[in-house]
Amino acid sequence: MSVLQTRPALRWLVPTGAALAILGGGAAVGTFASAAEPNLPERSAAQLLVDLQTARLDGLSGTVIKRADLGLPSLPGIGGRGSAELTSLVSGTHTLRVWHAGPDRTRIALLGTLGETDVIRNGKDVWVWDSQANRAEHSTLDHSDLDHAGPTAGPGHLPVTPQEAAEQALAAVDPSTRVRVGRSASIAGRDAYELVLEPRDATSLVDRITIAIDAVEHVPLRFQVVPEGTSKPAFEVAFTRIDFERPDPAQFAFNPPPGTVVTEAARPEGRPALPIGVERPTVVGSGWTSVLVAKVPQLAGIAESETDDTETDGTEAGLLRGLLGGLPEVTGEWGSGRLVTGKLFTALLTDDGRVLVGAVRPERLYEVAQDR
Repeated sequence: MSVLQTRPALRWLVPTGAALAILGGGAAVGTFASAAEPNLPERSAAQLLVDLQTARLDGLSGTVIKRADLGLPSLPGIGGRGSAELTSLVSGTHTLRVWHAGPDRTRIALLGTLGETDVIRNGKDVWVWDSQANRAEHSTLDHSDLDHAGPTAGPGHLPVTPQEAAEQALAAVDPSTRVRVGRSASIAGRDAYELVLEPRDATSLVDRITIAIDAVEHVPLRFQVVPEGTSKPAFEVAFTRIDFERPDPAQFAFNPPPGTVVTEAARPEGRPALPIGVERPTVVGSGWTSVLVAKVPQLAGIAESETDDTETDGTEAGLLRGLLGGLPEVTGEWGSGRLVTGKLFTALLTDDGRVLVGAVRPERLYEVAQDR
């Protein structure tokens, strides 16, 4: 069971995917002294975890800055400062406004240079509104959704608030992680303790995760993931302004502006269908060194041939061949394929159509590929 499952202060945004499975694992609770900057009473890691678990949040609004530099390849529509497209959240720096007034009233606004995209939940109603395109999509939650649904603005889905990031990072508590108290800090004008999570397995690409926890309200104010070999976060989401007053209900009552094209989202029937031949992904291992494995026969052999102008022909297969053909080629007892590396992830695309992804060194992917 999630450490935060019964924590109302942290459940107001529920992730819809496992994009931060790389942050799995948990915490072996220890006691460490807190640095006095600002000057705060000492609290152990165990006490801070209890603070998180017992926090009660009636309302919140504020401004969040999200930065992501994961080492992803440059692709159209991905990243870029000033974009209000939800897919842009996987890379670059973005500003969001957030409002929370209980588990069934939340709102996130991704601010762009020319407009904004809002994701609003008000009871059973969920709206996604693109102001630049003047387009809105409405969906209605049924009873099975009401206890755990909430608007999520991240694609895939990266968390867009420190609360959501902490929910995913502390999904379990086990000996795979060292936990200590770091330096205290001032975040959005508020004093905060810092909880530091460090993987015990050197195979992980994550050096540490830091969570700044409000000294009074006990909710996360900042969340950072630092890759190995550097002191600069590759992923960070933090409040720059925060108010713990309950927002006005009008913030969650969305009325489409004149001229808005409104569509009704169709409810999916069961689990979404996968392309022919594609199996549902599985997770090998647990914690920091878990690996996502999928079989995609359509990728088999697509990057084996030499790439030239005739092969990159503008078709979907040609474009994919050109992209994969430019990746480093790797071989081993597990077979052969192409390797994609980032600051917090490694992906192996084998020539027989397997895809392996994890926040681990390549050797871990080779090990899993040989067993699969």
